[in-house]
Amino acid sequence: MALQKGDQAPDFTLFNTDKKPVSLADFKGKNLIVHFFPAAFTGVCTTQLCTMRDDLNYYKNLDAEVVGISVDSLFALGKFKEEQNYNFDLLSDFNKTTAQAYGAFYEHFVLNMDGVAKRAAFVIDGNGQVQYAEVLESAGDLPNFLAIKETLTSLN
Repeated sequence: MALQKGDQAPDFTLFNTDKKPVSLADFKGKNLIVHFFPAAFTGVCTTQLCTMRDDLNYYKNLDAEVVGISVDSLFALGKFKEEQNYNFDLLSDFNKTTAQAYGAFYEHFVLNMDGVAKRAAFVIDGNGQVQYAEVLESAGDLPNFLAIKETLTSLN
């Protein structure tokens, strides 16, 4: 079941593209936007993350950090980050535990790919509480970026 506003966000520790562990606890006291995406190098995923990249200063001005999470390996994510000049961490949920904990997980996806993260967006406040949750059933849809901004504005 997907998380909802008011839920405590499940903790996670995942490796970033620099092979360093990143945990939810690392963001205590800050707002965090967590973007799940199905697969690196695909069109809609690139649009989703490029939108966050291009608005990062806006989010930072609202005391928010951004991470992107997929089940891709950290090596694939590293190349994706480099090619797209992403200015935030991409985290590898290779073992698929975090996507499942957040309710953002396809058991079966297209082309017989099993165990892929759904496209989803969460805003987590500095106390680890979910303030915005959106899990999309269609991988072709983008998160509601305006709603994410409105949520962050209401927290400040």
